[in-house]
Amino acid sequence: VTIDGQHCVIVGRSHIVGKPMAVLMLRENATVTIAHSHTKNLEDLCKQADILIVAMGKPKKITADYIKKGAIVIDVGMHRMADGKLCGDVDFASVEGIASAITPVPGGVGPMTIAMLVNNCGISWMRKRA
Repeated sequence: VTIDGQHCVIVGRSHIVGKPMAVLMLRENATVTIAHSHTKNLEDLCKQADILIVAMGKPKKITADYIKKGAIVIDVGMHRMADGKLCGDVDFASVEGIASAITPVPGGVGPMTIAMLVNNCGISWMRKRA
């Protein structure tokens, strides 16, 4: 995925996801906009995104109406619904036909997070032994 020159909209301003993702995207020369649940015209803003990263804590809030055709959508949200099923902040079923790529929930960002945690533990262990 080419990030350089892309417009990345991050919905969520947490210290855990939103702000660090903004810094990472800026390092890769993306134009970054940070939005949140109180942002006015959130739908219009999201429609401008080449890359949309969502971590707002609202189950299935982002629907097809928020997505630009061909956008890359990264859903960081995780919610357990009343029926016991997991879902993200993005309504996967309505968005998957519009986005060029989308992370599913479950099975998208979570496994990568775990892999990086294990990797970082290994690095830490090796540094401690050196």
